[in-house]
Amino acid sequence: MYERKIPFNPACGLHLLREVLNGKWKISLLYHIAHGSPRPSQLHKKLEGSTRRVIQMQLKQLETHELVTKTVCSERPLKVEYHLTELGESLLPVIAVLEHWGDEHKEQLQRILTKLPVEEEANAS
Repeated sequence: MYERKIPFNPACGLHLLREVLNGKWKISLLYHIAHGSPRPSQLHKKLEGSTRRVIQMQLKQLETHELVTKTVCSERPLKVEYHLTELGESLLPVIAVLEHWGDEHKEQLQRILTKLPVEEEANAS
């Protein structure tokens, strides 16, 4: 059974945010769902290096955390789509600020991250 290494502090907003968004693809999933890619296959194509299994797991977690809703259309073959909830949409300005910060510091971040040895990079994700 999984044992938490960092104690969970539900009184701290940053701890709550980290708990909800912790996952390599979650912020990107929210971004792409908001910008017209509601289907899991579309999301997988947008996220190079991702696996279908991890995408499905993180979509399920986002659904559990009430950031997205899942709709199963009854046509054949079955079609699944994800849409942001009101809570998920409230994160879009935060994601936009993070994207802007990344764009502003892109050159420095690329320089720093290309220096990381492979094992450090793997631990960072």
